Amino acid sequence: MAAASNLQSEDQFLCSICLDVFTDPVAIPCGHNFCKNCITEHWNTSDRCQCPICKEAFTTRPDLRVNTLFSEMILQFRQSAQQKTSSSSSEQQVSKPGEVPCDFCTGTKLKALKPCLVCLASYCETHLEPHLTASRLKRHQLIDPVENLEDKMCMKHDKPLELFCKTDQTCVCMLCHVVDHKMHDVVPLKEEYKEKKAELGKTEAGIQQMIQKRRLKIQEIKHSVDLSEEDADREIAEGVQVFTALKESVERGQANLIDTIKEKQKKTDRQAGAFIKELEKEISELTKRRTEVEKLSRSEDQLHLLQSFQSLKAAPPTKDWTEVSVRTSSYEGTVLKAVAQLEETLNKEMKKLLEDELKRVQQYAVDVTVDPDTANPYLILSDDGKQVNDSDVKKNLPENPERFSNYVFILGKQSFSSGRFYFEVQVKGKTEWTLGVARESINRKGVITRRPQNGYWTIWLKNGNEYKALAGPDVSLSLKSRPKKVGVFVDYEEGLVSFYDVDAAALIYSFTSCCFTEKLFPFFCPGLNYGDKNSAPLIISPVNQAE
Repeated sequence: MAAASNLQSEDQFLCSICLDVFTDPVAIPCGHNFCKNCITEHWNTSDRCQCPICKEAFTTRPDLRVNTLFSEMILQFRQSAQQKTSSSSSEQQVSKPGEVPCDFCTGTKLKALKPCLVCLASYCETHLEPHLTASRLKRHQLIDPVENLEDKMCMKHDKPLELFCKTDQTCVCMLCHVVDHKMHDVVPLKEEYKEKKAELGKTEAGIQQMIQKRRLKIQEIKHSVDLSEEDADREIAEGVQVFTALKESVERGQANLIDTIKEKQKKTDRQAGAFIKELEKEISELTKRRTEVEKLSRSEDQLHLLQSFQSLKAAPPTKDWTEVSVRTSSYEGTVLKAVAQLEETLNKEMKKLLEDELKRVQQYAVDVTVDPDTANPYLILSDDGKQVNDSDVKKNLPENPERFSNYVFILGKQSFSSGRFYFEVQVKGKTEWTLGVARESINRKGVITRRPQNGYWTIWLKNGNEYKALAGPDVSLSLKSRPKKVGVFVDYEEGLVSFYDVDAAALIYSFTSCCFTEKLFPFFCPGLNYGDKNSAPLIISPVNQAE
């Protein structure tokens, strides 16, 4: 079919069947014009021979002849339309990949301006003119350019999908609504479009918020990595400094040891050399006297022998060497003394390192209070939840799954499931106590064995001087002094629980390579009262972070 153009009388050149410019126009007896092929095919597929426009019926099929004058007029119309199409196409945009092309452009395809849901075709600006001016075409539904225009039509009824069935969550046409979705909740497509668009807007905002949160999390992770790198660099620098100092100390100790031993040996060499020199001098004098004696003894001159013998009686002075000996240097204890000095240096460095370490872990100090709901009925708690000690009187407390029933145990109210935390407890004046952390699912009734396998990471004092790490099997701890205040540090991800003597800045014990999968709670046991011998309370103390 030829394309339509924008002329004032263009309606008269459109076939009402194909809705395009006439091809071989014919007039039937009622006076209406059609393309010869269009009206012929229409009658071939119809039971009655009638006009498609006015519905006038004919008893016999009319003889169709092409209207020559009308054909010439259409030819002129086509030429004018072609010229206008050619001139206007130069001003319109050529369809690019990804854009919807005009279905009626021959040769160079122009970009479609509007598709028609009735014609199921897309039109450029020129070919769209009939739909904007022709009265019969103005009723057609135009939409924005889309690919696969047939998807906008109902496959069953060949009608535009103008409605949305909320019941079946599908797009339907008017006939679908009447036939298949009569009792369903059906709304105009535009209404559902607005609702879904608003919903998509909320979804998009939610997704954007999720994206933003993840971007912030990326920044947080990167910041954590930066901090970790800074900590690693600082630790490496401090470690290199410490080991360099230790290496230099060892080298100095070794050099001093060698110098000391060599100096002792030189002293021995000097003494021996002096004795040897003196002995060699006496040997020389004695050798001379022996020669004189031998010479005189061989003399046959009686007068000479007697006269010379008197002079031989005066022997040269000599030293009694019987008790004289070289005193060898004693090296016993020299190496031990050097190692002891090195050990002293190492202890100083170790103390400094522990002081620095304690300062670092104290940065993770948290505010801890005891939880009354877990307290054994024999325990006495302070109002502020910072002190706990045993009494001889059992209180009448409500039984609950959290409460320890058989042992004077109590947990902290605060729990931790990630990161690092630290708290300090004063144990001054006590002869028995247990401190540490415990996981949430520990047994709180009946017999309890405190060990990591059962969810307890603790150390204890018993009998006033027996310190142990309850590691299952227990580890005896040899401490230089009795701690007055104990610091507890936990690194959840690292699986580390460390205990410190705060005043001495000394490490008491560390549980390492622990696997934490639950919440951890501070754990306290003040021990039994023992007739007021162990009446002092455990006191959760504020952390003094020294500069």
